[in-house]
Amino acid sequence: MNLLSSQDFARAAHQVFDVEIGEASLALTLIDVQVAAAARMTGLARAPFSLTFRSASQVVLPQKTYMLRHPEMGALQIFLVPIGRDREGIVYQAVFN
Repeated sequence: MNLLSSQDFARAAHQVFDVEIGEASLALTLIDVQVAAAARMTGLARAPFSLTFRSASQVVLPQKTYMLRHPEMGALQIFLVPIGRDREGIVYQAVFN
């Protein structure tokens, strides 16, 4: 399997990913893809990047690895960290090195 890149996720920006929570699922919208400043370093397998997701639910998921599903990207295991709450819901971040 190839390493996913920021460009792979940029194509899915503002789209919904379903995160599996036991027998249920929760919709997360990918709201931002940021390439890290360290991306200018040479010799890396991929440029480091982060993803920011938002859930309209007020339920806060604990930080851990979740199975996310996307119609085009398929099933992805991603470590999510809750980083805040805003008027629209709970915000999560995933960092890829």
